[in-house]
Amino acid sequence: MLVAEICANLAAKNIDQTYTYAVPPHLNFLTSGWRVIVPFGNQTLDGFVMRVRETDETFGFELKEIADVVDDEPWFTLEMQMLSRWLTDFYLCPLAQSMSLFMPGGRSKKIKPKLQRVVKLIGTFDERFFARAPTQLKILRLLQERAEIPAAEINHPVALKSLAEQSLIVIENRRVLRDSYAKVKAEAKAVELTPEQSAAIAAVKKSLEQKIFRGFLLHGVTGSGKTQVYIELTKLTRQMGRRAVILVPEIALTGQIVQSFKAHFQDVLVIHSKLSVAERSDTFHKIRSGEVGIVIGARSALFTPIFNVGLIVVDEEQDSSYKQEKPPYYHARIVAEEFAKFHGAAIVFGSATPSLENYYRAQVGELEYLELPHRALNQPLPEVELVDMRAELKAGNKSVLSTALKNLLAETFEQHQQAIVLLNRRGYSTFVMCRECGALVRCPDCGRVMAYHSDGKVHCHSCEIHFEPPKVCPACGSDKIKYFGTGTQKLEQYLQEELPDARVLRMDRDSTTRKFAHEEILAAFARGEADILFGTQMVAKGHDLAGVTAVGILSADGILFFPDFRAAEQCFDLITQAAGRAGRADLPGKVIVQAYNADADVIALACKQDFKTFAERELPRREFLFFPPFSRLVKLTFISKDEEHAREFAEVIVNSFRREVPPNSVARQEIFGPIPAAVANLRGEFRFSVLIKSLDLDTVRGFLRFHALHKSTEVQIDFDPTTTS
Repeated sequence: MLVAEICANLAAKNIDQTYTYAVPPHLNFLTSGWRVIVPFGNQTLDGFVMRVRETDETFGFELKEIADVVDDEPWFTLEMQMLSRWLTDFYLCPLAQSMSLFMPGGRSKKIKPKLQRVVKLIGTFDERFFARAPTQLKILRLLQERAEIPAAEINHPVALKSLAEQSLIVIENRRVLRDSYAKVKAEAKAVELTPEQSAAIAAVKKSLEQKIFRGFLLHGVTGSGKTQVYIELTKLTRQMGRRAVILVPEIALTGQIVQSFKAHFQDVLVIHSKLSVAERSDTFHKIRSGEVGIVIGARSALFTPIFNVGLIVVDEEQDSSYKQEKPPYYHARIVAEEFAKFHGAAIVFGSATPSLENYYRAQVGELEYLELPHRALNQPLPEVELVDMRAELKAGNKSVLSTALKNLLAETFEQHQQAIVLLNRRGYSTFVMCRECGALVRCPDCGRVMAYHSDGKVHCHSCEIHFEPPKVCPACGSDKIKYFGTGTQKLEQYLQEELPDARVLRMDRDSTTRKFAHEEILAAFARGEADILFGTQMVAKGHDLAGVTAVGILSADGILFFPDFRAAEQCFDLITQAAGRAGRADLPGKVIVQAYNADADVIALACKQDFKTFAERELPRREFLFFPPFSRLVKLTFISKDEEHAREFAEVIVNSFRREVPPNSVARQEIFGPIPAAVANLRGEFRFSVLIKSLDLDTVRGFLRFHALHKSTEVQIDFDPTTTS
């Protein structure tokens, strides 16, 4: 009897196993990788064939049969299956959950293909017989010149019917593969590589030629030409007959890099979550057929059927958008590296502000360090002025715009140049600060900035204490205690009041809900249809806009107020990236950085784009506190409608960990908590966080498996979380 082991596409933790089904005779061609339809309990589900085998086994009951197949060929390639199993083992998530990442929409659907009627010439003809049928003759002559023509383009149904009856033409349905970026065109410009770019390319070329896995960190200042390095490496990869995957952190960054690549390559395909399920299905079909050599996209671009990959690029590798914030909680930077190992590919992590994890790995030799310390056309970095907003307040300026920034924007507008204004909105919502002296509410035990929660109290996410925020400043006695909460709409109002004649474009989550909204806004700005582009962090990263000479950064220190060990790193990243948008062409750039804690050393270093000094100061702090890159983090979130039950469950696990994984073991292990999660009550469920720091994730996984936490519906497991609570 032929049977198949099927993984049902039902991402429930308590049924994470395969089920045996009988293979009916008409489906005896099935192998691993096929998507099938199976009866499951009292419902019908899609599932994945993991294994097919002959057996004489007596099961003691009648096996259910596979009902049907979803596709005309196996869906999962060997690499997709291998990566699915690795994801399941590494992130302790259900196999069905891992495999669903590799499907458009996460479910198996018999997506109706888009069809187009085409006309083809199949016989020979004598023009003399069509003297009285000029339309038919015109069609036949066209078909002699072209292999096939869409019937809609001819638009003569009567003539086509007559020619078909004479067996001179055939009208067939052809599948049309949708490509939302098909109309993106660009011309390649002659580029003279800098010595640094050439050296970086030569270093990676060795790995490409040897077809072995090797990781590289490409550290280049803003405007140093990292994209050109990616393009040259992709050329080498394609010349060797292999394929490339180019990852960008956000859809907002996709448009420009697609244009850059399409100027050099014809076989570029773009994939991201804003595409429809049908569009993504068509992209999978193109990739599987081998007609695509380069895939560009956000983190979901990793989960396509691309094969024979020689190069993976992770652009802006430090960006937190590479972390998936819903199950399974994978990090694309980590998955991409494992993917590269499967393929024997080179992986290039690129950034002007590398993650400290990868920068440290480069320092100890785990990654090869490549540096681009100068801008590609030798333009100077922009001039940066730091404005202390405490002084602005004392001078009577209560606006969110400093006097210096108002003047810069007015001057830029008068000179018919463009400006970008970044509102670090993330830093405006969860901290309490004295506007008189800039003091923050800090934990009396550990000194970390306390987070303002929806319960009206400030919480320390390390020491597990909380209390009502003060009415007056403990440092200076002022009653100017401020709970920050300004958004882009309020900023838009300020800009219109200060520069009523200026044309402004807003780019934030609300203005970019449509599929191509990011590209449309940036394209309009690049065409000069607006004077000021303002918005949240998406305006700060990756854009190469020649007309921008001025940048304003509001609440640059906002991220520092977060109770997060990465706060300084994220602050440095944001300032450096935003400042890097100015002065990228012939005109010099000017940047105004506004901050309340203007004397923070990270801000001064970011204004100078001095990453190495920042890293030299920050890494010892991380090591002392046993944070990454000197440890790996695992966050457990315990969830229950019963608050006491959630807390007690968490406490039991914490105590078990301390007994079973002692701190004096070979690999250092630490556990903290439980504390209320940053969102302590969500939709009637109470949430408590536990944080594990470890040098040995295998030991942690063993503990979690032993206690079956990966199967519990009351626990969320997050490896390498972006937040610690």
